[in-house]
Amino acid sequence: MPRRRSSSSSSATGDHSGGSAAPRNRTPQPVRIRRRTFGDFVKAFFAFVALLVLVVGVPAALAMVAGWPLPSTFEPMKWLKTEVSVETFQNILIFFVWLAWAQFTACVLVEMKAALSGVGVPGRVPGAGPSQLLARQLVAALLLVGAAAASFTPGLSQWGQGIEGNQQPTAATAQQTPGLFAQQQEQAAGTAAALAEQASHAAAQAEAGGGTARQDDTKFYRIQPPEGRHHDSLWEIAERHLGDGRRYKEIFALNKDRTQPDGSKLSEASLIRPGWIMEMPGDARGGDLVEMPDAAPEVSPEAQQQIHDYARTGDHAQGGGGAGAQSGGDAHVSLPEQRPAPAPANPAPAPAPAPSAGQEHATPAAEAGHSFGLPEALLAAPLLAAGLLGALGHRRRQALWQSAFGAVGGRRGMEPPTPEGDAQDIQDALLVGADPEGVRLLDRSLRGLAASLAAESRALPVVYAAWLSAGDLHLQLAQPAGKPPAPWRLGQDQTFWMLAEDDAGQYEDVDTAAPYPGLVSLGTMDDSRLLLNLESVPGIVSLSGSEADRAAVFASVAAELATNGWSDRMTITLVGFGEDLTPLAPNRLRHLDDIEALLETMEAETRQRRGALGAAGHDSVLTGRTGPAQHTRWAPQLVLLAAEPSAEDAVKLAELAADASRLGIGYLVGTGSGDLPGAAWEMEITGEGKLLAPLLGLELDAQLLPAAQQRAVVELFVEADPDRGPDGPVNTPPFLVDISEQGRPAVYARLVGPYEIIGLDTPDGERSALLHEALALLLLHREGVHPRVLSSALWPRGVTDDVREALLDRLRAWLGTDTDGTPRLGTDRTGRLTLAQSVVSDLDVLRSLYHEATQGKGVDSRAVRGRLLTDALVLVRGPLLADRPEGRYRWLTHEIVEAQLPLLVADTGLALSEFHLEKGRAEKAIEALNAALRTAPVDERLWNELLRATHALDDPARLTALAADLIGRSGARGLPPRTEALLDELLPAWRDAVEAAAAG
Repeated sequence: MPRRRSSSSSSATGDHSGGSAAPRNRTPQPVRIRRRTFGDFVKAFFAFVALLVLVVGVPAALAMVAGWPLPSTFEPMKWLKTEVSVETFQNILIFFVWLAWAQFTACVLVEMKAALSGVGVPGRVPGAGPSQLLARQLVAALLLVGAAAASFTPGLSQWGQGIEGNQQPTAATAQQTPGLFAQQQEQAAGTAAALAEQASHAAAQAEAGGGTARQDDTKFYRIQPPEGRHHDSLWEIAERHLGDGRRYKEIFALNKDRTQPDGSKLSEASLIRPGWIMEMPGDARGGDLVEMPDAAPEVSPEAQQQIHDYARTGDHAQGGGGAGAQSGGDAHVSLPEQRPAPAPANPAPAPAPAPSAGQEHATPAAEAGHSFGLPEALLAAPLLAAGLLGALGHRRRQALWQSAFGAVGGRRGMEPPTPEGDAQDIQDALLVGADPEGVRLLDRSLRGLAASLAAESRALPVVYAAWLSAGDLHLQLAQPAGKPPAPWRLGQDQTFWMLAEDDAGQYEDVDTAAPYPGLVSLGTMDDSRLLLNLESVPGIVSLSGSEADRAAVFASVAAELATNGWSDRMTITLVGFGEDLTPLAPNRLRHLDDIEALLETMEAETRQRRGALGAAGHDSVLTGRTGPAQHTRWAPQLVLLAAEPSAEDAVKLAELAADASRLGIGYLVGTGSGDLPGAAWEMEITGEGKLLAPLLGLELDAQLLPAAQQRAVVELFVEADPDRGPDGPVNTPPFLVDISEQGRPAVYARLVGPYEIIGLDTPDGERSALLHEALALLLLHREGVHPRVLSSALWPRGVTDDVREALLDRLRAWLGTDTDGTPRLGTDRTGRLTLAQSVVSDLDVLRSLYHEATQGKGVDSRAVRGRLLTDALVLVRGPLLADRPEGRYRWLTHEIVEAQLPLLVADTGLALSEFHLEKGRAEKAIEALNAALRTAPVDERLWNELLRATHALDDPARLTALAADLIGRSGARGLPPRTEALLDELLPAWRDAVEAAAAG
């Protein structure tokens, strides 16, 4: 599809202060174009003579007078015995003179290379300080008479002054320069003053009739070369000379598609090159500008001619004035082009797509809106749903393990609480909407890209956004970064890197830090899902709109950042909202009460990060993530401020955010007015659920998490909290069966081990596997299964309603009816599918037998308990659905049952072992424990109890053999501490015995 053109409001490293008071360590000082004078030629001549003497004359003189100071042979012992004479001291001094000459010559070469190549600030020669400064001044003076001087080094009029007056601090060097804190205070004061003047600038522009340039007041600016890793940008030029970076689009409109001195043209606001000339609006101010005609006598004739030639290409040359200044240019965030889909060989009706980027989205006004009884906000947010579902499953497993191993007071039982009402609807919506495969591919693709770049010794490019479009992943870069590593390839232009869906499948898990953990979904646009990299935004992202609508966006952003699968570590600070969201990820989410606490916290964090980057020698967190310390530092800090800050607090936030993108800190701030100082990107959420960013050219169907759904999500996590005490009966299964002879079921499914069904005929044809899988899902959820949950489990990529209904009809016909005519597959009052009590699985029987043995009749009768536990252990034939086909039953990854079953089997084996040990039947206890270990081989409790039972046999050789077996199974991790302590108690000499047994 054709590429969409839009406008931008930021730069890769934009500074957000205005006028001349901008912080010097953020904005490289522009070059003043000046005419060469006779004094320049004199300076150049003396510089040439000085360089000739220092680089050529010094070594020639040394070689002729003193010679080479070092001895011709290497005899250390002879040197130690030789008398130290005056000649020895002379040789040492001569050697250091040679060394100083070599260092100075290296500085000259470095400075000359930097000057001729136009790279801006050259690299540092170790320990060269004053020598390199002298070399820089001499080379600059020599090249002053050449055309390259204008783009080489600013401030040549100060040649001959001290270091303090000659060097301009940059963002990279400021972190390693004494007086850092004083410098920061000066920067903060300057930025605050500049921001405070923005309103007066705007008023003055309005009175003057806007910023349109007149022909007799035209000004020009030359793009400066990069300083370190910092590049000049239209945003910063507008910030310095127009008082508002958002007016960059006026500069873009005045210069778009005009031929530059190097023959190229400006086509995108983010792609400007050193040496280009920019026509400026008439109200531009600043000493770095050149007015025409012939109003700058210091400009070289060549530069004047270039500006004259360039001026003739403008709209005003044809009488157009500056009218185009109000039109927008290309955005930093624009929609990627989609690959044409291949035509199918046999066209067929397309199935309904699974929840993906293009799905319909809920609006805040339709907070109670549902689709088939399920909330649409999560159905249309596949990445958010996958993150929440994965975090919820992890929380439930953690609670289960802590309960089993006694980490909490009181057993909560094998079953997590069954959600009801809104929480049940939310859980079903997560199951239907989640796209875990998409999260996995995104995570592997980004980490694989980082690993490939690291292998090529290339830095991570700054990524503003990621688009998921038709299965492909598009990364939009802040600026071109060369050819991407395979299988990535260039997209629609140099700022897009694209990875096709088929190529993404070749990536595997790699031990690489997550390169872009700040990516978060904002919504969809033309079937493409946008993930904005909050961490890379050069300033604040502001969000305007009603309070309720903003809250839905903030909750969605917070929940996805807290639970996404493509991040390692991060801190998400919530201010003015979200205190109840912390249960989603207590280790990631941090809540602050007010903006005063935020400012205090982030000021300290910003200072710490600046110092850490300087000490590590990194210029941004991206370079830090690819180094040896990639797993221990540079985690992002993302701030979500829902309440609108005051004018004074907004200025302080803008000061903090001016350098935030380099430090890995992102700010999303809510505002009612939409006018926020320091805002790089401005967005608005409407009551219809549209997320608008006019300066970026975006109109998205916003991703939201409305208040009611937010509460239900939090309820799920609170109920699954592992530190939450038991409430109500423990160990009560959701479905108990009649285990007497009269309770024989009509349909019996064996799930623990190979899958078998007794009481039903095997369906014919290819649909048999699908019917078996559907029945297994229903058997594992006796509380009921939503039809959409069932269909999304069987068809993860989507299915049409008629196909789903056809499957349910076949399933009903296969299961049949009970003797009283009741269908064995029915629906409850909420429309969820349920099985009749006559349809039973061995897992239901196992749970019922254990419950009856430990909480029912077995409590009062030892004989009954032993029989019930023995019957339960006989049912265990292996892991759950041991022979399930490859590629099917993927929904089990979301289920807790695969963690429940080994614990239930282990509890059964432990209870039966205890039953036998009470009567001294150690062999029977060992037999029971070994049977349980076949299904729960890593349960430490079983191994410890097996050691005790073996010790009861009073057979040291057998106990030693068991200890050796345990050591072999433990591998490099070694024995668990409790097991090791138990062996010390039962077999004090076990270490020597095991070594002897291994040697024998």
